[in-house]
Amino acid sequence: MKKDVKARAEWLRREIRRHEHLYYVLARPEVSDYAFDTLMAELRTLEEAHPDLVTLDSPTRRVGGAPVDELPQVRHATPMLSLDNSYNEGELEEWYSRATRVLGRKPDGLVAELKIDGVSLAITYERGVLARAVTRGNGEVGDEVTGNARTIRALPLALPEKPAVVEVRGEVYLPHEVFSTLNRARRDEGEEPFANPRNAAAGSIRLLDPRECARRRLAFFAYQIPRVVGTSLERHSDGLERLSGWGFAVNPGWRRCTSLAQVHAFIGEWGGKRSRLGFDIDGVVVKVDSLEEQRLLGSTAKFPRWAVAYKYPPEGERTRVAGIVVQVGRTGTLTPVADLEPVLLAGSTVSRATLHNADEVARLDVRVGDTVWVAKGGDVIPKVVAVDPAGRPEGTRPFRMPERCPECQTPVVREPGEVAVRCPNRACPAVRRQGLFHFVSRSGMDIEGLGRRLIEQLLDAGMISDAASLWDLDPESLAGLPQWGGKSASNLLSQLEAARTRPLWRLLVALGIRHVGEKAAKVLAARFGSLEALARAREETLQQEEGVGPTIAASVVAYFADSENAGLVRRLRQRGVDPREEGSTEAEGTRPLAGKTFVVTGTLSRSREQVGALLEASGAKVTESVSRKTSFVVAGADPGSKLARARELGVKVLDEAGLKKMLKAKGVKW
Repeated sequence: MKKDVKARAEWLRREIRRHEHLYYVLARPEVSDYAFDTLMAELRTLEEAHPDLVTLDSPTRRVGGAPVDELPQVRHATPMLSLDNSYNEGELEEWYSRATRVLGRKPDGLVAELKIDGVSLAITYERGVLARAVTRGNGEVGDEVTGNARTIRALPLALPEKPAVVEVRGEVYLPHEVFSTLNRARRDEGEEPFANPRNAAAGSIRLLDPRECARRRLAFFAYQIPRVVGTSLERHSDGLERLSGWGFAVNPGWRRCTSLAQVHAFIGEWGGKRSRLGFDIDGVVVKVDSLEEQRLLGSTAKFPRWAVAYKYPPEGERTRVAGIVVQVGRTGTLTPVADLEPVLLAGSTVSRATLHNADEVARLDVRVGDTVWVAKGGDVIPKVVAVDPAGRPEGTRPFRMPERCPECQTPVVREPGEVAVRCPNRACPAVRRQGLFHFVSRSGMDIEGLGRRLIEQLLDAGMISDAASLWDLDPESLAGLPQWGGKSASNLLSQLEAARTRPLWRLLVALGIRHVGEKAAKVLAARFGSLEALARAREETLQQEEGVGPTIAASVVAYFADSENAGLVRRLRQRGVDPREEGSTEAEGTRPLAGKTFVVTGTLSRSREQVGALLEASGAKVTESVSRKTSFVVAGADPGSKLARARELGVKVLDEAGLKKMLKAKGVKW
């Protein structure tokens, strides 16, 4: 019996590893997520019942390590040097000529690889099993992140060969699709989105909790075997082929070139294709192929002489940084912003661009007076993407984030594990002002007519101090303001009166409870029905709701436990701003689709946003992706991959006519 259990566990481990390789490395899955999860669940059950059968390289060990207090520091066996850069064909020719002079002949072949814009990682395997993972750090010493590395599905936990020691180096990165999903979730939770995929990857691999790292879905490309005991390699290209044979995802498109002309062709080819890749690259790495020639060429204190990076010109437009200012947001977050010499970008004139946070400023090393490239993130928000080092004037100084809030002079704080620098003073004028802007905005209480200019005018006149004071405004005082009159005052008061009946979820978003975005607010409003009931809820009760995890639950409890927040809520309720969610829990009559999950895809007679809002108003949950928990997929014209996914999982599909029929039967008007 025990022999049969052991054989089954071994088969499950082999099968799961095979499917992980097909999905995460080759992008050719053979089974559905449900089928894969079933295999993993069976293996986990067997290992829990028979702990002696658990192996170091079991797929169940990818996630589950306990959070650590801090990351240990580890010295690299051989330094992880950075690469010297070249920006044009002439500089690349100079590098090649230097290598030729040192060797006394032309190198015996070159290798060209895409330069992935991620975070370097060194992985050590001992007797074929993943033993340690260390970040680049300062090149000599890095952070040990072994628990986090095990969560990367493209990274083998064990090798098919068992050399005594082998070190594999590569790049941790976030694919574009994963990055977009991650930032969408952060916005939904009221969190600042990541500046770019590289920043997100760098922060994720250093998280203290491997379980949270696993949720980030990091990817990995292997690019080098710098150390191996028990086998030998003659060329760098041999190492890449060996890595691929061991099951690693290897930099796509790498090419062995016999001449520099072939390298130039490779650079031109991928320069034209890089915008279509599913991940960020910022250039091409060129390496001497022969490992013996690499040894002869050696390294400087900073760079290997046998490799160089050719950097593609950044996308966007060039302009000059006239100044750097720091803005304070509603949560107290300090955001550096570059004042620019105006430049035409994607059809509009841009004179300001975000620098995101202190880490991004340090990475770019952007300074006042620099020439920079500016692009629009997601075609919306202008951001500085690169600095032209050749355009830097003499005498510039690195920018430093202020140690005190520029608005109230309170010493700023930076919480462990966060990139954000914050002003902790909730009475800070900027925090209060930005909080009011958010409260009345379209994503908050949606009070028409109350824009930033009018809020600032009311603040300057001393007529408002917080959100509740908006409902203390009187027509005479408003009419007496410059550029106001009786009609303007009456219109505003009518809008404020109408806002008293806004849905509860809007008020929850408007209050700015940390981590509570629109989705979480709708779940909480539907479950608890009133501010009073939500304020009484305990963390364990909150966590019972789908989509409300420990972080959101703790944040909600902390918000209502705070005396200042409780005072604001009390003043709002006293002024009649106390919306109730009818039938908030099990009242199916007002929420006929409660408990159902929908995905809307394709083109319908109404926009997907309108259809989603109708479904949510009827109690349904509307999500972006199809899973085995999805109840229905509503498919219009040109539905794309979501329809195929629904059919694969056996999820019921409704066309528009079928949805209308269902809604009619439930008493919901289309």
